[in-house]
Amino acid sequence: MKLLVGKFLAGATTLTIAGGIAFAAQAQESAPENLIPGEQSQSAAPKSFDAAFPDMVSEPMVQGDLVAKIVPLVQPWSVRNAQSLAAVIDGIGAEGLDPKDYDLAALRTAIASGPSQELDELASRSFGWLVEDLRDGRTPMDARKQWFVVDRDRDVLRTGDLLTQALESGDIAGTLAQLTPAHPDYAQLKAALAKTQDPAKRKLIRANMDRWRWLERDLGSQYLITNVPEYQLRLTVNDKIISTYRTIVGKPGRTATPQLAETVEGVIFNPTWTVPQSIVKGEGLGAKVLNNPGWAKAAGYKATKGENGWITVVQQPGPANSLGRMKLDMPNPHAIFLHDTPSRGLFNQDDRALSHGCIRTERALELAITMAILGKGATKEEAVEVATSGEYTRVPIVKEMPVYITYFTVATDINGKLATFKDIYGRDEPVLASLDQPRVSNRANETDEEVIVIEDDLRTS
Repeated sequence: MKLLVGKFLAGATTLTIAGGIAFAAQAQESAPENLIPGEQSQSAAPKSFDAAFPDMVSEPMVQGDLVAKIVPLVQPWSVRNAQSLAAVIDGIGAEGLDPKDYDLAALRTAIASGPSQELDELASRSFGWLVEDLRDGRTPMDARKQWFVVDRDRDVLRTGDLLTQALESGDIAGTLAQLTPAHPDYAQLKAALAKTQDPAKRKLIRANMDRWRWLERDLGSQYLITNVPEYQLRLTVNDKIISTYRTIVGKPGRTATPQLAETVEGVIFNPTWTVPQSIVKGEGLGAKVLNNPGWAKAAGYKATKGENGWITVVQQPGPANSLGRMKLDMPNPHAIFLHDTPSRGLFNQDDRALSHGCIRTERALELAITMAILGKGATKEEAVEVATSGEYTRVPIVKEMPVYITYFTVATDINGKLATFKDIYGRDEPVLASLDQPRVSNRANETDEEVIVIEDDLRTS
């Protein structure tokens, strides 16, 4: 639940939020314009602890049956709790993070002086930074190239709530540990980091550990996940791989496959393909279809010409259809989806970065039937019937089925062994460079990078 707050005014002592909620604040001109309950915006680096952490009164906000509290981000720390926090920071290298990012020396100095406001502020700030990096990832958004996944963990695992939990329980390490990615691949990377001494290899492992933190901690009970540089797709149920499929992904450059987290809403058997205008007009396909009806029928093309002269070409279902015999309906602004292809021999190539962005999948009909059954949209018999009917049929996915399009250059392969994959899109460099820079505050959880709508020119490859 998000709450939008108006701009702080210099010298103001309170802010009234819609609904009559107010909290005290030592407001500064440089303070943020927006706050989320339980979160501290870090859009400007304050020059004092008071400016960094204004005291906030915990008052409930009621919207219907929902109640959310504004939780203070600076809370009292005992020496014992602060020592536990210092121990976590000292060992945070095991998670691929750097202890120097969390002001450990200053924290230890404050601990030696005993309980104080300075200790409360330092410890609360370091704890908040750890939460942010463990939950959301350390890499700033501008270093995550073509990353369009929205991580909702910050809305569920709020910093203020976690701080309260940690201090009330006294289990600082356990509270922070619940933020680390639950996927078994992250554990494999962590184990490899512990065994690796080579600085370059350690850095690459750390970068890929952080990529797991960019995703939501809970990926769901059943989902599809594809690692683009590996050219593999996995169907996973309860963290167990049910089946794997080789893939063909986007060519490097403008048609590189972006990183997405979407939801499959349906399986389309025997799809039609509306040909992009870059082919209809740009390559003259429209005129060819209209002028050669025999050829067009054999290829499955139907063309219509409007009064304004605009030609639309749709390829009908059939063995020559460029989408093959199925596509997964997963609406997204990039027009990216998973589908079959009639050019199945391409799956035998080692380098399969060949498409214009969409992901082509081997054994696609098997995948489609399995998806229809798991999604409870059809029985096995029904799915086989529509798949072999030759007619366009959309089977809805009733049970949620996320699909994650990821990019890991060090990851567990389909045989369960850690492997390194070619950085086909050059996305490692900015992530690796960010590890050498001081941690960045005020990291947005959504990118403002350009959304490239892919017109998948399937006919030419």
